[in-house]
Amino acid sequence: MSGYGGGGYGGPAGGGPPAGWPAQGSPVPPAGSPYAPPAGYPFAQPVPPQGYPYASPYPPVPPPVEPSRGRKILRGIRNPFYAAQRTFRPSRPGVVDDPAVRKLQLWRTVLGLVAWVGLTVTYKAVVSADDVKAVADERLDQSWTSVLVLVCTFPVVVGAFVAAARGGLRRVYLRRALRPLGAVVAIMASMGTAALAMAPELAGLRDAVGLPGTIAIGVLCLWSIGFALYGIGLSLVHVFRTADIHEVVPPILAGVLVWEMALLDVTTGAYPQVPAGARAVFILGAPVTVTALAWWEMRRLRRHHGLTVRNALGR
Repeated sequence: MSGYGGGGYGGPAGGGPPAGWPAQGSPVPPAGSPYAPPAGYPFAQPVPPQGYPYASPYPPVPPPVEPSRGRKILRGIRNPFYAAQRTFRPSRPGVVDDPAVRKLQLWRTVLGLVAWVGLTVTYKAVVSADDVKAVADERLDQSWTSVLVLVCTFPVVVGAFVAAARGGLRRVYLRRALRPLGAVVAIMASMGTAALAMAPELAGLRDAVGLPGTIAIGVLCLWSIGFALYGIGLSLVHVFRTADIHEVVPPILAGVLVWEMALLDVTTGAYPQVPAGARAVFILGAPVTVTALAWWEMRRLRRHHGLTVRNALGR
């Protein structure tokens, strides 16, 4: 016989279970805890019911509340950069937002600016503050020219795209074109505001409104300068938010615009201080690069999102 007893480890030698325990093999556990205090124990405390052991100890966080239209307008009045973001970035529900394409568009703009600065510093001496100001004014003039060319090209390309669409898509694209058209109007209005504050021809108007009116015009001019400068950059990156019409419109419009700018540089004799070979490489480098990036963007839209010019036109 085992020295541990016939009733299991530590059991009595007779083999039976202890008093109050169920028979061996019974699935029912003993009632109560063996360590519970005896009945009538004066210091016994009730045990509160335990909750779900995996419940989060932190209260649920409510989702962020979307600001109202009035709050957005007030924020735009206080912050011209926020107003520019709301005006020149695509925001159509369901628009494809590809991070790779967005980064490529940003790098395209930044590298174009770096190439222009390198070309200017290499072939045009910048030794004084006046030279720096002349270079900055030249770049700003070129940016305005790009925007003006885009303003003229926008209705032609968008009009051809809408006219080529079939069925009810024309009505849809015309309705979607209102926001890009509003962006064009906004950039032109900001340019007009700057002229109102600084044009010599309007000095009489500034004198007529007196000091309070002059202060108001000055504040509006400062707001418009911030809005316009940031808006120009966003317009060149997002091509006047034409993705709100359809995702294939920005690469098409960017390709047309950059070749127009190259033709304009050739006809106006831009960069006269640069040798002919370097000037040709620089002038043609931009349209070739942007065309290649536009082709890559169209290819990515087709492969990853199933968007093509043919299905955009309903053909």
